[in-house]
Amino acid sequence: MLDLAVNAQEAPVPLSDVSRRQNISLKYLEQLVRKLRSAGLVESHRGPYGGHMLAKTPAEIKVGDIVRALEKTTAITDCAERPDKLCGICNRAGDCLSRWVWIEASKAMFKRLDEITIGGLVGHKKELIEGMDGLIDH
Repeated sequence: MLDLAVNAQEAPVPLSDVSRRQNISLKYLEQLVRKLRSAGLVESHRGPYGGHMLAKTPAEIKVGDIVRALEKTTAITDCAERPDKLCGICNRAGDCLSRWVWIEASKAMFKRLDEITIGGLVGHKKELIEGMDGLIDH
């Protein structure tokens, strides 16, 4: 998505170009783009000058939307996405305090991911990369 935001502003780009630049298998990239296209985040164009580009402006695309489209969930663990108290995933179902942690962590993660846009990432690349050292606790 970041590659498309940078390289497909004027015209669609072939996935083979994205694959080469990002060192991602073309087959895998095609699977990802299929999911992103069905979520309305990427559009495809056929023909000799065809390829792919963002379906919305970079400022409108939230990282949370991308993760939801690719993962089909908003939970970190299986039990955190089930509404019923007895999830049946582990042998502690119904008596698991850890489940509360995973539910809260999932909500917090997506709240933060929804605050980050592709436009914000591309527009602040230098500052974000330079500021990463302060994010990692040693």
